[in-house]
Amino acid sequence: MKKENVLFLLLAIISVICIMSIGVAIAERSLLIAILAIAGVVIATGLGFTLRKKVRESNEV
Repeated sequence: MKKENVLFLLLAIISVICIMSIGVAIAERSLLIAILAIAGVVIATGLGFTLRKKVRESNEV
């Protein structure tokens, strides 16, 4: 696998773990865990999309 593909896979796994932890936070009725999980999802997916854009732009040049 290319280096970029491994990074995309890692970010996808982190996003899925954060989404699962939102469910755990709801079950535990923990607002702190829910806020941290939502922030993790936003950060991980944001990094994934920005990295994808940079890779796409570097390949087009």
